[in-house]
Amino acid sequence: MAMEVVEGDITGLAVDAIVNAANESLLGGGGVDGAIHRAAGPGLLAECRAVGGCPTGEARITGGHRLLARHVIHTVGPVWRGGNFGEDGLLALCYRNSLALARQHGLRSIAFPAIGTGVYAFPVARAAGIAIQTVAATLDSVPGIERAIFCAFGADMAALYRALLAAPASSGSRA
Repeated sequence: MAMEVVEGDITGLAVDAIVNAANESLLGGGGVDGAIHRAAGPGLLAECRAVGGCPTGEARITGGHRLLARHVIHTVGPVWRGGNFGEDGLLALCYRNSLALARQHGLRSIAFPAIGTGVYAFPVARAAGIAIQTVAATLDSVPGIERAIFCAFGADMAALYRALLAAPASSGSRA
């Protein structure tokens, strides 16, 4: 199992699943959610309507429709409210539940955006640390996943992910 960083648009990745930082309705929105819905086309919206939503921290899977990815795993990150409302644990659940769905569906590669760091305002460095630590810890218990990609939309986020991946496991990241 390899963890890697890719800088670019998650909608263009040819992987088994890309993860959508969705809202609870799963019906599209701004940021990565809107970009995924636009790139996947109207079939994704129709399938998401049938799914019926997703609570914070959980994950749901749909087809990839017009994307290169075969599937979209939708997960709902927590809205940042200062850090005293279980936000760290809920964000970690997003990653764990996404990986569990990938395993259940026999997927070998998955790409994550920076969940919760857009309009939900999760502090970027804190979110990246939780992402890296949670995925690293969870991959050991998720056989079959060969590639976990952290897709960064900009150079600063890519550099942050790379620094965290290069740091020793005892670097103090939270999950």
